[in-house]
Amino acid sequence: MPWHALLDRADRLPVHANLAEGYSVLLQRLGPVAPFELATQGARLMATPGLAFLVGYQAALRALWPSAPHSLGALCATEQRSLRPLDMQTRLDDLRLSGRKDFVTAGDAADWLLIAARSEAVGEKPRLSLAVVLAGEPGVRVEPLPAIPLMPDISHGRVHLDHAACERLPGDGWDDYVKPFRTLEDTYVLSAMTAWLHGIGQECDWPQALRLQLLALLAGCAEVIRQPTASAAGHVLLGGLFAQFEALKPQVNDAMAAGQWAAMWQRDQAVLDLAASARAKRLEKALNPPPL
Repeated sequence: MPWHALLDRADRLPVHANLAEGYSVLLQRLGPVAPFELATQGARLMATPGLAFLVGYQAALRALWPSAPHSLGALCATEQRSLRPLDMQTRLDDLRLSGRKDFVTAGDAADWLLIAARSEAVGEKPRLSLAVVLAGEPGVRVEPLPAIPLMPDISHGRVHLDHAACERLPGDGWDDYVKPFRTLEDTYVLSAMTAWLHGIGQECDWPQALRLQLLALLAGCAEVIRQPTASAAGHVLLGGLFAQFEALKPQVNDAMAAGQWAAMWQRDQAVLDLAASARAKRLEKALNPPPL
């Protein structure tokens, strides 16, 4: 990780009305980067917390699927507010997908979509596969959803699949993709939001101690991404990073209070709390493994 890229001040990129266009401009600015560099250096250049989140989300996708195209993508797993394979109705049969995914981050702007779908034979227990489809191809329709109060600049979509041709990725859809993505997303989004805050601190001359603590948090994130997503130690370390971030929140909020970023930060900071319950369960399991 070339840390000087975060230590050096840099002009933020303007907001683009089209998320895909804005992401393309960011990639042109950064050049070839690893996922952690994308999350941190990219988020540092974003004009809003929502756009910083989106960059962290894209970095997590590339950590999950290193062969991902160099364009905006999305993971489509949730159905009826559930991620449980048993609750999913989307099916993969003979490299054709049919079903619906209800809440897809930036789905209406994405160029490609990773679809979690049931693929077991009749009578077998639920099994997931992960497949990729291209937006706009026959049988793939993305319905834009209304903006939500949290990060209203990041769109969401509902994906409709009607016998859509796809490419199936190797491995198990749950164990190799959907389950690890939850940890990857937590890590890379935390990295992105912390890098964004550090950049604000540079611009607004926050107390040096606070900026150094944000950098130390990023150094911890750099270590956690080296851990396997199934590692109990990795989940404990990640829990420590979120605890560290929570401890810094009062200082961050005080530093934000008088600046131009205060309103959007107060509106969007809760994005890091969205997966808190699932993250707490993973941490509890890591701290208290079942007896052998």
